[in-house]
Amino acid sequence: MTDRTSATTTATPHRRTLVRLAGPVYLELLAGVAAGVIGMVWVARLGGDAVAAVAVATNVENLLLGVVLMASSGTTVLVARARGADDPAALRSAVRGGAVLGAVLVPPVALGGFLLRDPLAALLLGGSGHPAHALATAYFAISLPGTAVFFATTVLDGILKGTGDTRTPMRLAFLANGLILVLDPPLIHAYGVEGAAVATVLGRTAALAAGLLALRRNTLLKATRATRAARHRTGTLAAVRRTAALGLPMSADFTVRMAGALALVSVVARLGVTEIAAYGIAAKAMYVATMAFYAVRQAAAIHTAHLLGAGRDERAAVGRQALVLGGLLGAGAAVLLFLAAGPVMRGFGAEPAVAEAGALFLRCLGPYLLLMAGFIALAGVFEGSGDSPRLARITVIGVLLQLPLAYGLSAALGLAGICLAMALAMAAQCAALELLRRRTGRPWNRPLPPQEDADADAEADADAVSRSA
Repeated sequence: MTDRTSATTTATPHRRTLVRLAGPVYLELLAGVAAGVIGMVWVARLGGDAVAAVAVATNVENLLLGVVLMASSGTTVLVARARGADDPAALRSAVRGGAVLGAVLVPPVALGGFLLRDPLAALLLGGSGHPAHALATAYFAISLPGTAVFFATTVLDGILKGTGDTRTPMRLAFLANGLILVLDPPLIHAYGVEGAAVATVLGRTAALAAGLLALRRNTLLKATRATRAARHRTGTLAAVRRTAALGLPMSADFTVRMAGALALVSVVARLGVTEIAAYGIAAKAMYVATMAFYAVRQAAAIHTAHLLGAGRDERAAVGRQALVLGGLLGAGAAVLLFLAAGPVMRGFGAEPAVAEAGALFLRCLGPYLLLMAGFIALAGVFEGSGDSPRLARITVIGVLLQLPLAYGLSAALGLAGICLAMALAMAAQCAALELLRRRTGRPWNRPLPPQEDADADAEADADAVSRSA
């Protein structure tokens, strides 16, 4: 009884911390999706070509998010680790490394994308003769240079989240997307698709300005600026390398998942127009649920890194609570989508045949959602521990397994086969993650030996090198 009471007492703070961190992250992600959907409604008034152009640009931006995650996600973990260690110098190095890496990523994307906007649009639309080619090129002329603001805001969010503040990024997301919703109607009416791009850049610029002000007012960062001991121990190049080493696998993980999702669309397209339309609508409903899983993942990564920085290896306890939260969210999403599948499809205005196919897909998603919720939530603990390279490998294996399964099973079972393939691939990823946990050589129930921790985590390794120097 005493052990059980002690375990419950230990688990409660972790659970509360995860909920406190994850709640604002989910609302932040939801705000972006809602603004995108509403904005597309305004674009739809310009015709199908305009919708196609903006949809293509949105997919490109999703891939670019994977690029900047190299800087933002690595920075989040390093800032959280330094915060736990109460090390002002490490904290400033982490912030500097993320900011410089984010700045380095901007020119090839913003300038290169602007110069190559025409061939890029042709590539994505299947040729320059596509009716939406000129519109997509015009949109890229504004949106790709605007990635400078997008990247800066994303890195800034990563810094704030590392300090344990997920509410400010949520408020910044509300500000940016609220302004976009206000600016979209008049700008789209006046300038067409270019107006939609301008509205997005202006909204994000306002949020970036507010975010920089919030960064200066952040209590933790303000304290490091006021402390002489916070002078940099490591050079800028070392700080950038440390951030990139930790963030690159997370960036690869996201990019591979996005590429796998796009490839899955092509598999579904083989089934027919009805199926691809049903899948497109159902996927939007599914993403609203899966964003909650990713919110838990971010919370688990921040909390784990903070505890390890403080010299407390409580990954087993954090992992259990992340699994509990993920399981509850996954089960709740599965039940909700099963019961509301029909109304959800009809709410998007789907035709009867499309609504029926989409409802079937949503009702079959339960096993996949439950497995995905557990995998994504627990993955946050690995990210915070510095094990993101192994996670990226597991993701690659899962995507490579999912596509042939989807191709084969969909031929016999249609959209239900797609669901089954997704669930089987995710089950394989869950098994691989558990195998990784067992074989990692660092049981999640005792402090890490200093040298072992340094070898396993890029951030700790870089700090050890700088201190020895």
